[in-house]
Order: sequence, then structure tokens, then C-alpha cells
Amino acid sequence: MLRLVEPLLLVLLSSTHDQLAQQVQFLRAENRMLRERLSERVRLTPGEKRKLVRLGAPLGAALKEIISVVSFATFRRWVLRGQPVQPRKQTGRPRKSEGMRHLVIRLATENPSWGYTRIVGELLKLGVPNISRTTIKAILKEHGLEPAPHRDEPTWNEFVKIHAKTLWACDFFTREVLTWKGWRTCTVLFFIHVHTRRVIVCKPTLHPDQAWTAKQVRVFATQAAKQGFYKPSLLIQDRDTRFGQDFRERLRERGCRSVRLPICTPQLNIYAERWIKSCRRECLDHFVAFGERHLHYLIKQYVAHYLRERPHQGLDNALLPVKPRKPNVRSGEHSPRAGPDPSHVPRIVCKQRLGGVLKHYERKAA
Repeated sequence: MLRLVEPLLLVLLSSTHDQLAQQVQFLRAENRMLRERLSERVRLTPGEKRKLVRLGAPLGAALKEIISVVSFATFRRWVLRGQPVQPRKQTGRPRKSEGMRHLVIRLATENPSWGYTRIVGELLKLGVPNISRTTIKAILKEHGLEPAPHRDEPTWNEFVKIHAKTLWACDFFTREVLTWKGWRTCTVLFFIHVHTRRVIVCKPTLHPDQAWTAKQVRVFATQAAKQGFYKPSLLIQDRDTRFGQDFRERLRERGCRSVRLPICTPQLNIYAERWIKSCRRECLDHFVAFGERHLHYLIKQYVAHYLRERPHQGLDNALLPVKPRKPNVRSGEHSPRAGPDPSHVPRIVCKQRLGGVLKHYERKAA
């Protein structure tokens, strides 16, 4: 091999610049012809790649006109692969503290049905500001936690919100209870104020006729007055036959006008329907109710949790006794509350109802 290289070097050393250019052009053409006759592409060993990089790197862009064994782009990748990688500059917002990230993961894992916005509300209630729904989503995604199921509300809801301050809604829902006679269907009637989300629930019954429904108007009026609603003025209801003429007459006697919704339009009563879903999913679906009294106790515990301990996404994640706050940007970031340093995560305790089915979190007293 050395005998073949030495004559070639002697020829190159004794040649002029023009002759060298012609010889290189000849060698490139010869190399191209030889490669076209190969059945497979040329595969180089790591040692051969390092040798080509060492010899070709000093030529820079001029190598583009010479190289033929591989493309110039491939050769550039070989060169860059051997250089030290420069660390990328960190961009975006600072990473949340490990304590705060641990708290987010705890809320998500202990409450699988909570969505991103529900977790934001619980954190805001605990005095942890400056954390958005997007941040919650990124933290959960990083730890492999899937989002909770959610349902988009119909667009008619926007119209209802305009009249929410004067609007009440009512509806029935049923629950199977176990009695000494076997399984029976128990009916519950409730009323919800659209603006404040306050709920009034009547005692369940196994005999939900029109006479029983009419008697619940007095319960509704009395409880509404206790909660600060002196005279409810407007109530929407569906066309259930249990809402008889006597029910509407008793409402009218108390200055409340009843508005009957069209047939088969549950989307027009979305706040009542949503409350039923929350009550079932968060409480009733976890229990077997033994009779009317047991069912009433379960609902009563859930209503206490709902009214005093649970943040409400429709009220900007505020508790019901608290005046709803307004977000300061459209992206969902909330104005910071006056409180401790957000980088400091206090010790949090979990409060429970019904054996841990209903949970909420509070700061531990010093």
C-alpha cells in the first residue's frame, strides 16, 4: 500500500495549482463511477469516520465540492457530534418548588375525580397564589397523571348567568334504598340558587305525589329566608307531573313565579342537573343507603360540605360564604391573595366527612 501512495504524493508535490485542481476533478469523477457500480452504500467504521473528520474539518465549506463518500450534511453531523454540547439556557417561568409540586400531586392522587381547575381552587383556598391551571396540567402530566373526566356546559348557560341573581331552579332525583321490604326507589326534591349555588334539599320520600311536592314549598321558603333570600321571585322547573297546579299556586302565594321548561330540555336546567351529578359522584355513589333516614343523613353531610368546605369552579373557585374573586388575566391566573410567601408551603391537614369520602384541606394551626 505504501508503494502506491508514495508515487501519488510525489506527483501531487510536483504539480502546480491548476494541475492539482484537474487531478482532484479526475479523482472525483473516478470515485463517482466506482460508487455507482457498488451494490450497497459504503459503510464506514467509527475509526474511518474519525479519520475523515480529522482530515476534512480544516477544509470547512470547501469540502462540499470534494466529499463524495457521504453527503456534506452527514459529515457536518459527524463533526458536531465530537464537539462538547453547550448547555441550553433556561427559558420561561421558574420551576415550582418541590413542596408545592408534592402538594399538587397529593391533591390529584387523593382525589381522582378532581380536574385541573378544581385543584387550583383548593390551592387558592389554602393561600397558595400564582399557580395556574396550565401549571397544574404540566405538573400532573410530568408525573404521568391523566386529567379527570369533565363535561362541557351548553352555551345556553351564558344566557342563564345574566339572570342568575334572581333565578332559582328545582328538580327531582331518585336513589335506590334498601329497606326491610327490599329495594325501594326514594325521591329527593331540591332547590338551587343559580347565582350563589346555595342548595336547599327536602327530606327524601318513598311517596312523591303532588300533595307531598306542594308541601315542600313551605320548606323551600323557610330555608331560603334563613339563608338571606327573603322572597324568591323566579323558579324554573321541568314538566314533571309531580309539579302540579297546587305546587305552582303555593309558589305564587309567596310571590314566586314558576317558569315551566319545554319538554326534554335538561340543558335548560343545567345548574340543577350539575348538582345532581356532583352529589351522586362525590357522595352517593360510594354508599348503599339503608332507608330514607340514612339517605337523608348522607345528603345532609354532602350539603354541609358543599356549602362550607368545597370551592366552586363556577364562582371562580371561591367558597360560598366568600365573595367571588375576579381573575386579573384571561389565561386563568388569579390575583394573589395577601398571605405568606408563596414559595413556602405550610403544613396542610386533611379534614374528612363520611369516612373520608368527602375531603377538604386546611392549614394546620400553629
